[in-house]
Amino acid sequence: MTRAALLRADVELAAARAYPERAEHEPKWHDRIADWLVSRVARPLVRTLVDPSRRLARIVPRVAAHEAALREASDEALQDVAAHLRRQLRREGFSLEAAGYAFALVREVAQRRLGQRHFDVQLMGGWGLLQGHLVEMATGEGKTLTATLPASTAALAGVPVHIITVNDYLARRDAEAMRRVYEFLGLTVGVVVQDMTPDARREAYACDITYCTNKDLAFDYLRDRVALGNAGSAAHLALERLRGGGRTSRVVLRGLHFGIVDEADSVFIDEARTPLILSAAKGDDTETETCAQALELARSFSEGDDYTLDRRNRIVDLKEAGKDRLSAWSEDKHGAWTAKRAREELLRQALSALHLFVRDQHYVVTEGKVQIVDEFTGRIMADRSWERGLHQMIEAKEEVELTTRRDTLARITYQRLFRRYLRLAGMTGTAREVAPEVWSIFRLDVIKVPLNRPDRRSFAPGRLFASTAQKWQAVADLAERVARVERRAVLIGTRSVRASEELAQVLAARGLEHALLNAKQDREEAEIVAQAGVAGRITVATNMAGRGTDIRLPAEVVERGGLQVILTECHESARIDRQLAGRCARQGDPGSCATLVALDDELFRIHAPWVTGYARNCGETLGRSRWMLALLRLAAQAAAERHNARIRHDNLKLDRRLEKTLAFSGQHE
Repeated sequence: MTRAALLRADVELAAARAYPERAEHEPKWHDRIADWLVSRVARPLVRTLVDPSRRLARIVPRVAAHEAALREASDEALQDVAAHLRRQLRREGFSLEAAGYAFALVREVAQRRLGQRHFDVQLMGGWGLLQGHLVEMATGEGKTLTATLPASTAALAGVPVHIITVNDYLARRDAEAMRRVYEFLGLTVGVVVQDMTPDARREAYACDITYCTNKDLAFDYLRDRVALGNAGSAAHLALERLRGGGRTSRVVLRGLHFGIVDEADSVFIDEARTPLILSAAKGDDTETETCAQALELARSFSEGDDYTLDRRNRIVDLKEAGKDRLSAWSEDKHGAWTAKRAREELLRQALSALHLFVRDQHYVVTEGKVQIVDEFTGRIMADRSWERGLHQMIEAKEEVELTTRRDTLARITYQRLFRRYLRLAGMTGTAREVAPEVWSIFRLDVIKVPLNRPDRRSFAPGRLFASTAQKWQAVADLAERVARVERRAVLIGTRSVRASEELAQVLAARGLEHALLNAKQDREEAEIVAQAGVAGRITVATNMAGRGTDIRLPAEVVERGGLQVILTECHESARIDRQLAGRCARQGDPGSCATLVALDDELFRIHAPWVTGYARNCGETLGRSRWMLALLRLAAQAAAERHNARIRHDNLKLDRRLEKTLAFSGQHE
C-alpha cells in the first residue's frame, strides 16, 4: 500500500472508535534524522524548483465549470444540489471533481446570502486546507470566508469540523458572520466560548461545524480524557453509551475529526511554549504567610553573592553562600521551611517573582487579580496561572488576595493535541519562517497563496536610536506628521503593556489624541481596531492586538496613502513583525511601514548583547546606520528563535515522558 493509502486506512480505523482521534507513535532515532533531512533540506529544495501553489490552482477551473448552472438555479435547486453532494462526497471522498462542485455551490450560496463571492485565490486556499496544508494567506485576504469552503465540504461529507480561533470574540464573530451560508446548506453551527456549561459545550460540539478557541478545545479535551480514564476499550465505551450513562455521559467532544486552525503560527508555534495543565484546587492555610516570609528573605539577598539570574531563560540559581544563609535563617521556622528542597524552591520562586517577572510586561493587575499577559499577542490569558506556587508568590508581591494553589490532573502541549486530529489544516498570514518545524511536528506543508491584488505597501528605511527616550520622541514626531499634516491613520505597535503606556504618555504630553489598546483594554479590542483607520487617528497597540480584525479605511485615507504602521520594537519572531506590517496595505490598498527601535530594547539586550555593545562603541552615527540595525535584528531574532524552539522541543519531550503517569496518556487512549 502507498503511504497515502496507509494514512487513509489509519484515519478510517481511528474514526470508527468511540472517541475518534489519531494514535501517537514515538518516532525512532532514524525517523527523527529522516524528518530533519526532509524538513530542512529536501522540502526547501523542492519548493525552490516547483511552486507549490500551482497544485492549488487546479481547483479554479473545476469550480468555474459549475458556476453558470448554479447561478441560474433557484434556492430550492441549490439545496437539492447540497443533498446530492452529501452522497457524492461520502462515496468519492474529497476528490478534485467533487470538491470543485462543492466549492462552486458554497461560492454561489455566499454570493446570495452574504453578498460576498470567493476570489480565485480563496478557492486555492480552501483547496489547500481541504488537502491538509498550512495555507499562508496575506493579512486581509479573507481567511474567514476561505474557511467556509473546506468546512462546508467536509461537513457535507459527514465529517465533524472544528474551526479553531485565538479568542472568544473571533469565534463568535466568524460563526455569526458565516452562519447563513452553513444553514442554507442544511448544516448546523455551534460556538464554544468561556463560561459555558458542560451541557452547552456538548450541544455545540454536536453540531456539524463548531467554532471554538484553542484554549477551550484543549481543556475540553483534557477533561474528556480525565472523564474517560485510563481503562476501557472502545467496546466498553460503546456499551456505556447505549446504556445512556457512565463515562461517556461526561464527555463533551465527539473526538478529533477535522480541525482548521486560524492564526496557526500563533497556536502551533508561539503558544506551544506553554503546556496546558488541567488542575484541581489544593488548599493551604499557611500560603499567605509562607509567601510573605519568602519575599522578605529574597529582598535581603544580593545578586552575585547569594544567587545568579539567567534572565533569558528565567532561571534562578542559588549559590552556596545563599543556601547557607537560607539554612541558617530557617532553623527556627516550621512547615515547608523545614525541608531543604522545599525551602530552596520557595526562595527561587520568590527571587523569580521579584526580578524576572515585571508588572505590565509579563502580567497586569486588574480588579484585584494578577493576570498573565501573553507575550506574543499582548492579550490577557484568562484563567491561566503559573505553576509550582509562582503565581501565588507574584500575588503576594503585588499585595492582592492569593488564589488557591492547584494540583495537576492532566497536561498536554498543543503539539501533541493537534497531531491527534484525524485531519488537520491551518491558515495564517505568516508561516514560511517556521515551515520546517511545522512539517516536522504536524506534518503540514506550508503553501503560500498568491495575493488577490498587487501589493502596494512601502517600507521606510529603519532607524536605530541610542535610547528608548530618543525613540519615543521620534515615534511621536512621525505620528504627529502623518496624522496631523497628511491626515492619514497611524497604528503604532509596541511589545508590552508598559511600553504602550510609556508612549501614550509621550503622545499625551504633545497634545496628540490617541487610542490605547493593550491587555487592559482587551474587551474593547474589536471596537478600537475597527476605528483605527479613521483619518488623523493614532492607535497605540501591543504588536499582536487586533489580530484577526480588519482595519477598514475610508476613501479619503486611501487617497492620501493609507494606513501608516510604526514598529517600535522588534519581536522575538520576525513573523510577528510581518504580522504588524501586514495591518496596512490590505487588499490592494496603499500603506506604509516604518521601523524605529533603540539599542536598549529588551530583545537586543537579552539576545544580542555583544552586537549591542559593539554598536555603542561605534558611536552615535554608526549606531544609527541601516546595516547595524539589520545586523542587530538578524542576530537577536535568530538567537531568540533558537531559544524558543528549544523550549518547545523540551516541552514536547517532557510531555512524552509524563504520558505514562497522566490520565490522558496516549498508550491508554
